[in-house]
Amino acid sequence: MKEYKLTESEEKFAELIWQNEPIGSGNLVKLCEKEMNWKKSTTYTVLKKLCEKGIFQNKNAVVSSLISKDEYYAKQSIRFVEDTFGGSLPKFLASFISGKKLTNHQAEELKRLIDEHKKV
Repeated sequence: MKEYKLTESEEKFAELIWQNEPIGSGNLVKLCEKEMNWKKSTTYTVLKKLCEKGIFQNKNAVVSSLISKDEYYAKQSIRFVEDTFGGSLPKFLASFISGKKLTNHQAEELKRLIDEHKKV
């Protein structure tokens, strides 16, 4: 699995692209100036870095994603469970729900997800 580690500002930048894609690079510069107070050079430097990481592409001055927001956060979640709980999903879930009571709906949803993803 390819690893995507982004800084807080890179993640905020990525969110802007995901929310507005496909977006012209000129419009992205204007958006970053407004939302993040970035100069044109900063926008293009960070964009180039994220394109090199394989998250976005800038073709014909149009920026779009190579991986979706959901894919990115799914990979971050997997990495968190691996790094923090030795890859053990049961340990993560036990920690996550400790001290809380699940509603019947939540418990049924978890059961459904487990059944859907069981190895047969």
